[in-house]
Amino acid sequence: MSSQPPPLETQSSAPPSALLTFANVSKWYGQVSALMDISFAVRGEVVGLVGRNGAGKSTLMKLASGLLRPSEGQVLVCGDDASTARARAQLGFCPDLDRLYERQTGREFVAWMLRLHGASAAAARQRAGDVLQELGLGEHMHRRVCEYSKGMRQRVRLAQALAHSPKILLLDEPMTGLDPIARHELAQQIMTLARNGIGVLISSHVLHELEAMVNRVLLIHQGRLLAEGRVAELRGQLRGQPHRLRLISECPRDLAAALVPLSQVVGMQLSPNAVEVSLSGEPGFYGALTKIAAARDLVSEAVPLDDSLASVFGYLVG
Repeated sequence: MSSQPPPLETQSSAPPSALLTFANVSKWYGQVSALMDISFAVRGEVVGLVGRNGAGKSTLMKLASGLLRPSEGQVLVCGDDASTARARAQLGFCPDLDRLYERQTGREFVAWMLRLHGASAAAARQRAGDVLQELGLGEHMHRRVCEYSKGMRQRVRLAQALAHSPKILLLDEPMTGLDPIARHELAQQIMTLARNGIGVLISSHVLHELEAMVNRVLLIHQGRLLAEGRVAELRGQLRGQPHRLRLISECPRDLAAALVPLSQVVGMQLSPNAVEVSLSGEPGFYGALTKIAAARDLVSEAVPLDDSLASVFGYLVG
């Protein structure tokens, strides 16, 4: 490895092959099955990992980082087995555990981690300062970690994961402890990494924030990959599921009266400028709504109320 890792922005387009691959991966702890037959790939994109506590998310992250080995199947990082030193050199990992060396400064800790990647002392110190500055910790990098707030500690953990310019980044609940402004800034940085060809697998329980930054989602439930794809695509596959819609209208009572005969409408709630409609999921409603809107000019906007990642996940797991 060269003495000084290249800056993040020098990463270019995504390589043709996958940066992280799970091929029919299963993991058992004795008689307990944590993951069963998981297959997916991450390229130069942001992929969200969603699941309830105990679904297998942390096990999946540890397998991806090489901290665990699969009971069956194969985990590859840039084409190499995830447990090898070659694979780990291409990977950055920010776990959900807060374990830092309290007596070191933030810069000393990140530089020390870079030394383990083969950087010289001078290069490691320079790079550590640069990445901490990028993450908004520049003025505090010389303070001891034991003096940091929870959000500042999180930035240090992110810095060590990013400092060696990995090709694939694993983030396990990275938003924990960050204020709203820091969360927004981190989301922007994560999306920039993906645009520069770095693959990001991010686990988070804050689903609305995750939805805003990911290209795809993986829904894990009881150790299995329940669904994979873009949020809109997953919602489109839920045929027959109830659906809620807010219809903005200057004449909500007239609109409600026009909607009553439609068999797909199972409930309505009126407000001064809108009608909230509960739909059965049967086909045909949107065609009928278009005709009503065109004929009587009763609808100015239609707003889906349950097309979010949280709603899709709730429908899928029950």
